[in-house]
Amino acid sequence: MGVQGALGRQLARIGKPAAVLALALVLAGCGMFGGNGTSNRTGESAADREVQDLLESGTPQDDLERSTLADLFVNIDDPDTTIEVNKYLWNASLDILNFLPLQSADPFTGVIVTGYGTPPGGGRAYRATIFVRDPALEARSLTVALATRSGPASTETVRAVEDAILTRARQLRIRDLNL
Repeated sequence: MGVQGALGRQLARIGKPAAVLALALVLAGCGMFGGNGTSNRTGESAADREVQDLLESGTPQDDLERSTLADLFVNIDDPDTTIEVNKYLWNASLDILNFLPLQSADPFTGVIVTGYGTPPGGGRAYRATIFVRDPALEARSLTVALATRSGPASTETVRAVEDAILTRARQLRIRDLNL
């Protein structure tokens, strides 16, 4: 009786919170939270009706403040939102690391990924990942990760590449401004 009694006490302690949670999930699925609970359509769940209503009517401003389960399946993001990167840092990164084969470059996210390449006059192959994360022409906007075939490059090498990119970016900006 000791094992059954202990199990019974544990179930009694867990049972009430679990029952409340299950009831809340059932009510949320039925549309009690955020839905109107009525429909002219038969055979559809409340979530399906709400998604269909949002798709048919667009997304009014009032619906942006209200949050329901159906909002997970509707894209309400602003399509005019853009991610900006500094064009001078972007171009300087490509200029300075032009000896590395370019694997991918995404100007919308600011990520440049290269393959292994040997710098002119050097004997060690490097690969780089550059992240330009801000439209400001500042050192904090640039992150450079360098690797050799045997592991990460030294911090001095990474710092030298970052400094070269920043210097080239400033040169490009000065050239564009005709200063």
